[in-house]
Amino acid sequence: MTLYAYTGRASGGKSVRGRMEADSPDSVAARLAQDGITPVDIVSAAAAAASSDVGALMQRFGFGRPNTADLVLLTRQLYTITKSGIPLLRGLRGLAVSTHNLLLRHALEDTITNLEAGRDLASSLARHPKIFGQLYVGMVAVGEATGTLENSFIRLGQHLAQEQDMQDRVKSALRYPAIVTLVIAAAVGVLTTFVIPKFAPLFRSLGNQIPWPTRVIMGVSEFAQHYWPAIAAAIVVLALIARKILDTERGRYAWHRLKLRIPVIGNLMHQAALARLTRTLSVSLGAGMPMLETLSSIARSVGNDYLAGRVALLREAVERGEPLARAAAAVGIFPPLVLQMIAVGEETGELPPLLEEVAGFYEREVDYTVKGLSAAFEPVLLVCVGAMVLILALGVFLPMWDLIGKVGSGH
Repeated sequence: MTLYAYTGRASGGKSVRGRMEADSPDSVAARLAQDGITPVDIVSAAAAAASSDVGALMQRFGFGRPNTADLVLLTRQLYTITKSGIPLLRGLRGLAVSTHNLLLRHALEDTITNLEAGRDLASSLARHPKIFGQLYVGMVAVGEATGTLENSFIRLGQHLAQEQDMQDRVKSALRYPAIVTLVIAAAVGVLTTFVIPKFAPLFRSLGNQIPWPTRVIMGVSEFAQHYWPAIAAAIVVLALIARKILDTERGRYAWHRLKLRIPVIGNLMHQAALARLTRTLSVSLGAGMPMLETLSSIARSVGNDYLAGRVALLREAVERGEPLARAAAAVGIFPPLVLQMIAVGEETGELPPLLEEVAGFYEREVDYTVKGLSAAFEPVLLVCVGAMVLILALGVFLPMWDLIGKVGSGH
């Protein structure tokens, strides 16, 4: 006999959980059916306990958290459920069973339990802020209050899909220079540690006539060989210090502000952030969310502490009664184009569609910048690679030529 943990639905739709000793899962299912319970999931108690422990551990350390692609799929499925008229509880049960992400499955199961207890969908989702952000919950709440839940889900799905596309484009643009830089660093490390020491005895036979590029390379190689533990320790210490600084509010704020000032890359990040910010503002206001709540959700989800602080100042100014255009001009992160569009949108009452146009403009700018980023980095990378190859070539071949010359002259 084995102890099994089961999840099922009673005849009234109520969720039922429990444990039962049986010879097989089929026996558990048969006994549940006799009691009028429809089995949903049957696993051994040991496996259920392990799954729960792993899920708790993953959630604690942030592993396995649903990404934007998972939320896009879930949101589109929720739109299909609400549009087709399937009861929400029934649809959520199907999604909870079919999802492959453990943390998302736990969140959906908890949402089902809260819905059965009489809570609304928005407050049930709000119990999982690391999965469903404030914007997501706010738009669901607006949809529930106005009876337009399917419209909220389709807006959220489109918004999350565009956000995922933006993230993918920025990552793809930064991936090429990062890989090339790592390859260059690895090549220098291998040559310095393993190749140059093999030639060192031969180079020393020249005495004081060693060319200066060779001396530099030999000095770096000897330093790396003799002091590599100290170098490794220094790298670890510096990494820990940097992490400690970035864990503080001031340190993270300064780093996020500095990132926006990095040539080329900083401009790309700023454009992507503006596209995300204006798109979120357009979607939220178009769905009927209050301005102050929208700005609060943007400040929490913008992904950059410096920009989040600017948006928080913008919210405070709007809360004091200042027009959005004037408040946006004061925070200093929006270019004139955005400020003009906001002013026109406030005057005409067409702020959401104008902000959507601004978001589209910046998304196209990001796309253009991404396409030109490789071209911008190629000269810099070529110069770095060329300089490294030149130094290594001079350092290795110059003393060899001297040795060949001495051999040829009979010395």
